[in-house]
Amino acid sequence: MVAVISFYAATIDFFDDEQVVLLNKLADDLAFGLNFIGQAEAESRLAKRLTNTLESITDAFIMVDRDWNFTYLNSDAERMLFCPRNEVLGTNIWERFPEAVDGKFYQEYHKAIEQNCTVSFEEYYAPLDLWVEIRAYPSDEGLAIYFADIGARKAAEAEINALAFYDKLTSLPNRQLLLNRLDHAIGLCKLGDQPGAVLFIDLDNFKSINDTRGHDKGDLLLQQVAKRLTSAVRATDTVARIGGDEYIILLENHGRTNDEVALSAKDIAEKVIESFHEPFDIAGEPQYSTCSIGIAIFDDQTVSFEDVLKRADLAMYQAKATGRNAMSFFSPDMQARIIKRVALESDLRTALQLEEFVLYYQPQINIDGRMSGVEALVRWNNPVRGLVSPLEFIPVAEDTGLILPLGSWVMRTACDVLVSWAKHVKTEVLTIAVNVSAPQFHHPDFVQQVLTVVEETGVNPNRLKLELTESLLVNDISGTIQKMNVLKKMGIQFSLDDFGTGYSSLSYLHRLPLSQLKIDQSFIRDALNDENAAVIARTVLALGKALNLNVIAEGVETTDHLEFIRKEGCTEYQGYLFSKPLPLIELEEYISNAKTLRQ
Repeated sequence: MVAVISFYAATIDFFDDEQVVLLNKLADDLAFGLNFIGQAEAESRLAKRLTNTLESITDAFIMVDRDWNFTYLNSDAERMLFCPRNEVLGTNIWERFPEAVDGKFYQEYHKAIEQNCTVSFEEYYAPLDLWVEIRAYPSDEGLAIYFADIGARKAAEAEINALAFYDKLTSLPNRQLLLNRLDHAIGLCKLGDQPGAVLFIDLDNFKSINDTRGHDKGDLLLQQVAKRLTSAVRATDTVARIGGDEYIILLENHGRTNDEVALSAKDIAEKVIESFHEPFDIAGEPQYSTCSIGIAIFDDQTVSFEDVLKRADLAMYQAKATGRNAMSFFSPDMQARIIKRVALESDLRTALQLEEFVLYYQPQINIDGRMSGVEALVRWNNPVRGLVSPLEFIPVAEDTGLILPLGSWVMRTACDVLVSWAKHVKTEVLTIAVNVSAPQFHHPDFVQQVLTVVEETGVNPNRLKLELTESLLVNDISGTIQKMNVLKKMGIQFSLDDFGTGYSSLSYLHRLPLSQLKIDQSFIRDALNDENAAVIARTVLALGKALNLNVIAEGVETTDHLEFIRKEGCTEYQGYLFSKPLPLIELEEYISNAKTLRQ
């Protein structure tokens, strides 16, 4: 008993001055009692007094031995932990509270025992919905643990934090928290991370709603607007109310370039505007409202968050000037690009419906001057835009997913041509190379789509060549090889396009079931004046020879180009020296005047 009392005295930080004096007196009394009335009676008397002292402590107190079994709980511990003494004494603390195993309580208590040191910390225990402040003191007997319920303090801190950083009416982040997050986002941009965007949203004619229906109804509208804005963005985006009827949406990680972020911001702004089409339910009555949105992009060149907010604010007023219920970008150039991009996407969708696309074909010639095949190149013949270059519309088609139906159309059209050519001796051995984009190739149904086209058209698959780019091979190389092997077994050929311009394919080139490499036209064009380009062209040719692959040079535009590449051992060519890409009617005329492999 002396050891126990001495241990409690060692934990003197637990107790107030009066209790410390009592504990010291208990220790003295125990020593005196042992001398005059015997150990058993002395311990019995003093145990009662000790228990009364521990019960008088205003916070919870427990003891566990070194096997983690409960040896004591005071009444506050019983109440706070929902642990009746008669049920838990002698039982293991971790079996009683299994959710705490490996958590902070577990780690800190073990630290106290293993390192023989006092530990103190704050922690939340979810099963009991309890915030506690802990102090634990080790001894030879085990661990004495003092814990105080700090739930009220934590609630007060949360309330203070809410008042400081959250809008009381809508519970959205307020201006201060928005500025903190925006400043942090701009800082990340300056370190080279991705750009972001700010949408400044102002309700149209909110003052008249307040004046006619009352401020209480206006507050209800502001709360419902907050919910609609939050539902229009991702959980990682920030929606803030910065005062009155003004809201800010902060977008991060929405793209790698300013244009990508701008497109995402435009989509979200349109979603917000569309969400206002449904009336708000204000005290049982419908209330129609609209909003004006200004958008500003920030990147590594942005000076400060004040500049971003000013730009978004100015853009918002531009939106109001156009008649409200609209969105506007701060940058006129970006606004023009986005408008152009949106119009192009819309026209693309219409073009697919109206079948405005056509295939052009560029002849491929071997060293004997005979035509071996063609490359199919899609063109868009728009009644207003005229003939649109693939460089302009293919990236948009890939971004929007329209490349899937477009790519399917290209392949089917090319196969129909091959079927027609198979009926004539002069053209029956010609091949058609079809470009396949990464989104198209990586679509789960790509292989089946190709097999379906082959089966439905009746084309000889040996005459169909699929051109893949190096960038397509970056993701899921094993899946890519598997798909290629399935199609290769059908007889379909593969050509690696623009070799040497993108990602290095050398590490897996020998694993790909290729039949051809294409030397990019940039190396052919520059080879006569740039030794580096000439070296690359020679290297591709040497690599093709080593891997037993045919090599074709594209971009052969002059006799000097042809002389250079032929001298280096290339036996197949494509370029304006032989023919520009031709529509089918002109191609058939070209073929009638050309020699083919059958002649």
